[in-house]
Amino acid sequence: MHIAVIGAGMIGAAAARHLATMGHQVTLVGPAEPADAATWQGPFGSHFDEGRITRQLDPWPFWSQASRASIARYRDLEAASGMRFFSEVGSLMAGPAGSAAMNRLEATRDRDQVPCETLRGDTLAARFPWFDFGPDMLGLYEATLAGVVNPRAMVRAQIALARAGGAQLLRRSVSGLDESAAGIRLRLDSGEDLLADRALLATGGFTRSLLGEALPFQVNARTVVFFEVSEAEAQRLAGMPTLIALLPNGEDPYMLPPIRYPDGRLYLKMGGDRVDAPLTTEEDLTAWFRSSGNPEVAAYVESLMRARMPTLDILSTSSAACVTTYAPKKIPHFEALSDRVFTAFAGSGRAAKNSDELGRLGALLASGQALPNWATQAAVAAT
Repeated sequence: MHIAVIGAGMIGAAAARHLATMGHQVTLVGPAEPADAATWQGPFGSHFDEGRITRQLDPWPFWSQASRASIARYRDLEAASGMRFFSEVGSLMAGPAGSAAMNRLEATRDRDQVPCETLRGDTLAARFPWFDFGPDMLGLYEATLAGVVNPRAMVRAQIALARAGGAQLLRRSVSGLDESAAGIRLRLDSGEDLLADRALLATGGFTRSLLGEALPFQVNARTVVFFEVSEAEAQRLAGMPTLIALLPNGEDPYMLPPIRYPDGRLYLKMGGDRVDAPLTTEEDLTAWFRSSGNPEVAAYVESLMRARMPTLDILSTSSAACVTTYAPKKIPHFEALSDRVFTAFAGSGRAAKNSDELGRLGALLASGQALPNWATQAAVAAT
């Protein structure tokens, strides 16, 4: 069976690899990352970055299962592709002891038997001296199978393995699709058509450009801030894990340790939008990705960074735009829109670390196989 996967990002590339492994004829369709975002006319991908947090602890059963399944395959994917994308620097989640958020995490730790250390008060502060924690803080630290994934490198690895398995990569944008008894016809930006038996849409926030309002979902603007540090400062921070701070007001800002970006410089990345800002049209999305994000959000995130790491020696700050896509159930849309058209999108801000398992689930759906019980049960529980 010939299956076209539309969207060559984190979920789509993983789905293409899994479909190729299953023995299907696969065409993965999606443009490469643009050299100049300011003038790019096509869809953007959320994987245009060097660092995302990965961890096993997640209070949602679906995301916990997907995380553990994906993380368990990281090293095999690296070995098979020859491309490294996982830095096992550890993950710390911290918040007020006894708070609802931390109680949920402790219950998750016990429910899923996630190996992590429980640290409190002075012990927490001494273990992670880079952070300024207030009193009565609790930290759950995953030292292994957690840390940072490079989404660009992960996508490259998935595509390389998909192609090694026989998949074809077509660096085009899809402007439309038509379904008939004979199959699916994809209209490409080149003016050509691609014919396939089935299509899997892994098109993220740009899904409306192909499906309109066929499925409910919301795309929210996100602003991330980069804090440049020197080589010496990065060395001082050696051993720093990723951090998600679960604040009493319900916010959950996150930060990553120093990562070297394509410009050769070292940056700590931090995010923490307080308000969801929906993007409803393709024009809105394109304009947002071309921007450097919201300057007010960037200023707020900088204040969070300076409060959490007051001794950090920052050389410069900059910001960038990203998005998160949510389906109503807060788990991805794995939907059969017809006998030939299927979806795998809406990663709820968690797609990077879970993308291999999300791609596998999409591949199962598109190839006519049943999703595992844990995925369907989680979908029911989320309604």
